[in-house]
Amino acid sequence: MSHGFDTLAIHAGQDPEARTGAVIPPIYQTSTYAQDAVGAPRLGYEYSRSGNPTRDALQECLAALEGGPVGLAFASGLAAEDTLLRAVCKPGDHVVIPDDAYGGTYRLFARVAERWGLDFTPAKVSDPDAIRAAVEPGRTRIVWVETPTNPLLGIADIATLAGVAHDAGALLVVDNTFASPYLQQPIAHGADVVVHSTTKYIGGHSDVVGGALIAADAGLGEELRYHQNAMGAINGPFDAWLTLRGIKTLGVRMDRHCDNAERIASYLDRHAKVGQVIYPGLPAHPGHEVAAKQMRRFGGMISFRAAGGEEHAVEICNRTKLFILAESLGGVESLIEHPGRMTHASAAGSPLEVPGDLVRLSVGIETVDDLLADLEQALG
Repeated sequence: MSHGFDTLAIHAGQDPEARTGAVIPPIYQTSTYAQDAVGAPRLGYEYSRSGNPTRDALQECLAALEGGPVGLAFASGLAAEDTLLRAVCKPGDHVVIPDDAYGGTYRLFARVAERWGLDFTPAKVSDPDAIRAAVEPGRTRIVWVETPTNPLLGIADIATLAGVAHDAGALLVVDNTFASPYLQQPIAHGADVVVHSTTKYIGGHSDVVGGALIAADAGLGEELRYHQNAMGAINGPFDAWLTLRGIKTLGVRMDRHCDNAERIASYLDRHAKVGQVIYPGLPAHPGHEVAAKQMRRFGGMISFRAAGGEEHAVEICNRTKLFILAESLGGVESLIEHPGRMTHASAAGSPLEVPGDLVRLSVGIETVDDLLADLEQALG
């Protein structure tokens, strides 16, 4: 029997505990497990790096929400990305990445993976021809996209890029962090692996760091599971438990994030001190039609360019009171940041450098009129 998204978020992997009937999965805060005999671990559990019931509950839930057979949880989004790259690629391989990727992803490729012998080419994910031109047949192992991208909110046509990747014998990897599985399920559109920073919307409360991989193919999923254990970048049981708690309200939170973001994007779009609003929900956004096709709604992230230039953008970030000046995103509280000097500073001087006048908003679930008032006074 199939269930709706919100039912899966509350129940998948989370049956009442067998011994006591506890409705919420226990936190199995243990490093090791008593074995029934030599070579006979009880229920397959022997050491918590290799397996932990709390993490298993989270992994089963993540797989159900993204529609893949295998879900894996990690200590952070970057730990998930690093594990994926080393499981799938080898020195001499090539990856196509977004030309406005998350700064930490760019740093992983440019400062870590490239030294290991992995080449990469940035390309515009909203332009399938640009992605196709960046692919090196026989050498490109992954086409890696974010949609929406961070921070310029570019939209990739997942189904089209799946065709581009597969024609070249490559995998399509989709970072689904900005959308969350509630708004978008890339595997249904042809993606091979979905990546998440569960720190963001999935956890949803700015109180836990984590990452995830969901594989569309069971064989690839087991290869990733092997590397998860071999590399060891797993999350702890309490972190897994906190993430599971956040997942239960993901659907209702995302609806409020979207409600508020739509109001704020419309307000900013009419403001004289805003040069450009970048939000997929606006009909003028170049990716609006593609986003409407593959997303349930348009998300809680907004970027805009300050009409007064970089210093004005910095002033806006420093003036807000309800919008907290902080990195990260996806929590119940609204955040504001200056990507060029904060989350994307590592991309300065590279093809992925972001405009200095750019401001990024993570719109929370507060009363939207209060958020609008805060932006009004901050814009000056």
